[in-house]
Amino acid sequence: MKMSDKSLIDSFFSRGIDSIYPSEKAFRAALATGKRMRFYLGADPSRPDLHIGHAVVLRRMKVLQDMGHEIIFLIGDFTGRIGDPTGKDTARTQMTPEQVLENAETYKEQITKIFDFEGDNPAKIMFNSEWNDKLRFDDVIKLAAKFTVQQMIERDMYQKRLKEGTPIYLHEFFYPLMQGYDSVAMDVDGEFGGTDQMFNMMAGRTLLKEMKNKEKFVIMGKLLVGSDGRKMSKSYDNYVALNDEPRQMYGKLMSIRDDLIAVYMELCTDIPLDEVASVKQTIEQGTVNPRDPKMRLAREVTRIYWGEQAAADAEQAFVSQFQKHELPTDIPKFKMQNAKCKMLSLLVECGLADSNAEAKRLIKQGAVRIDGEKFAGDATTEINITDGMVVQVGKLNFRKIKLA
Repeated sequence: MKMSDKSLIDSFFSRGIDSIYPSEKAFRAALATGKRMRFYLGADPSRPDLHIGHAVVLRRMKVLQDMGHEIIFLIGDFTGRIGDPTGKDTARTQMTPEQVLENAETYKEQITKIFDFEGDNPAKIMFNSEWNDKLRFDDVIKLAAKFTVQQMIERDMYQKRLKEGTPIYLHEFFYPLMQGYDSVAMDVDGEFGGTDQMFNMMAGRTLLKEMKNKEKFVIMGKLLVGSDGRKMSKSYDNYVALNDEPRQMYGKLMSIRDDLIAVYMELCTDIPLDEVASVKQTIEQGTVNPRDPKMRLAREVTRIYWGEQAAADAEQAFVSQFQKHELPTDIPKFKMQNAKCKMLSLLVECGLADSNAEAKRLIKQGAVRIDGEKFAGDATTEINITDGMVVQVGKLNFRKIKLA
């Protein structure tokens, strides 16, 4: 029977798993029974991009889907309005329902790159507003009665805020209750998430046990750090999004630190683990040019999400641009009316910066080039626009200016 196939079970545990509660042994035993189980991962759409860090656990879930288990991707359109306080030194800004749904629009398109939504065992997408919007105030009080203030306040982030005198808002305590109630509402057998989500996932285990007398497995995936070794975050510009175009994805992966190559190979690909171990050893010993295994990594990740041809094209474009120092052949064009513009406005208008604040940061960091020359001015410097001028931010982002 496919669900109890030992080789498939071993494959699930082979990579990407940090820890399992109550134990790996118990989870292996449950899988070996061949009973079909229901697993989920939840994501609050606080931003529209999912990244390859999320994919570490999503790809583990895909193994279970291939075995025949039920897979749910839960969009936290209700919890996203509250904002998960995990890892935050200050309270998150609460989002409107419209903002949450706008960010969630591309989620299915992105996770279709991993899960199957057709066939005999299609994955499901659910929204937790379906049940949370129906809760009455007395229902919330009953949920809150399952936890103590001590349990909440002992979390490191709250202790840090108490010491610093930073406010802790009462609504933040409700977040783990709401996430925990998701497990009850969907009657799941297991929940996936990163190690940073342990408290919230364990809250669901507590509620499911008390309200339905049912055990839940908590499966925590290894956290993938960003390309520079810090937490993967858009604010650090060190993440690889699932919806990055092939050349952008390949280029971002070529920018990761050398000591992360083997880590990314293990967590983001199916490259054999003996090869991963060999790459790690040769890089540490300095017996290989890190560029070569990094290109192997970049090609493989790009192939997983875009296919063989797109990966090959992305690699060729990278070689031409960075090893042969050629400009890309398909630079996006941007039409402008005015022949003069402040650098700050130029970056924002042509889409090379999302905001004035980001534009200022990029300029200050020296990440901007005009026709190949590093820009030496500041945000307020007025630029003389010429037809065909190429504006570059970082190594990968270009715009060719066309005067209308």
